[in-house]
Amino acid sequence: MARTAPTSIELVADGIRLEVVTAGAAVRRLVLTDEEQPVDVVLGFADPTAYGTGLDYLGATIGRYGNRIAGARFTLDGAEQRLTPNENGNTLHGGAEGFDQRAWDVVEQDDRLVRLALHSPDGDQGFPGALDVTVTYSLGPNLVRIDYAATTDRDTVVSLTNHAYFNLDGDASGPVDDHELTVSADAFTVAGPQLLPTGELRDVTGTPFDFRRPTRIGDALAADDEQLVLGGGIDHNLVVRGSGLRHVATVRGTSGRTLVIESDQPGVQVYTGAHFDGTVVGTSGTAYGARAGVALETQGFPDAPNHAGFPSTVLRAGDTYASTTTWRLGRED
Repeated sequence: MARTAPTSIELVADGIRLEVVTAGAAVRRLVLTDEEQPVDVVLGFADPTAYGTGLDYLGATIGRYGNRIAGARFTLDGAEQRLTPNENGNTLHGGAEGFDQRAWDVVEQDDRLVRLALHSPDGDQGFPGALDVTVTYSLGPNLVRIDYAATTDRDTVVSLTNHAYFNLDGDASGPVDDHELTVSADAFTVAGPQLLPTGELRDVTGTPFDFRRPTRIGDALAADDEQLVLGGGIDHNLVVRGSGLRHVATVRGTSGRTLVIESDQPGVQVYTGAHFDGTVVGTSGTAYGARAGVALETQGFPDAPNHAGFPSTVLRAGDTYASTTTWRLGRED
């Protein structure tokens, strides 16, 4: 039976146009309009029915828990919670049927804002508590703001993020090796087998994860480092300096276009898209090869429910999870 295309919502502000689809509350296009030729700087499926299928997470809202939880289980207040495994016996991006595969409801919309909502029942993918979630995309001049909110009727864990892949030279322009990346991070969470955190926070000095100064992504990937071997490139959580809504990362393409990301989350997963192999065709009609885009997922730490030393991702009944991430587009000539 043919799949049904999700509803598409287009938001417009000075300099940008954003397309969001209801399947996975996903970003499909982010078009810079103040150009001789408008350019789309995120990767998106040419076929809109690919959204919600669990393929590649392109632009999707990730939940209940972004990144990996070891052994598809964690203990909360002395009670073990067993989750649905979907990667090597672990839980990745919320489990076998994460929020990226759900049909979200549009609850508010105008030319510059859309709010989407989702109800996740108690026990969904093994997570305790009924969770009500909203994600709001709103635009300003050359700015995308993403606001997440969630409430629960039982204590649970939550870490929401967006899985957009960026290519500031345009989604059809090939690998992002020549992009320069800066991240406000002095440490990263060391990965062990299956890219699960070991619990160690390692200083970035002398490692391929030192992006404190603008660094060509291809140069970082060329380093001789066992962590890069484990990740097939960079697929690691960096520990963002400071607290509150602050600078996380800046990306600069060869075009001079820039993306500045701010967030209030403690970490950012930098993923250089090694898995793209030409099977996904983008909105421009071009097949995406390895490193066609870089994902910068603002997040709680991976596997935090199993590491007492990591920032807590517990949401208590009666409390509200609230998080903000912004993407600001610009140009350096």
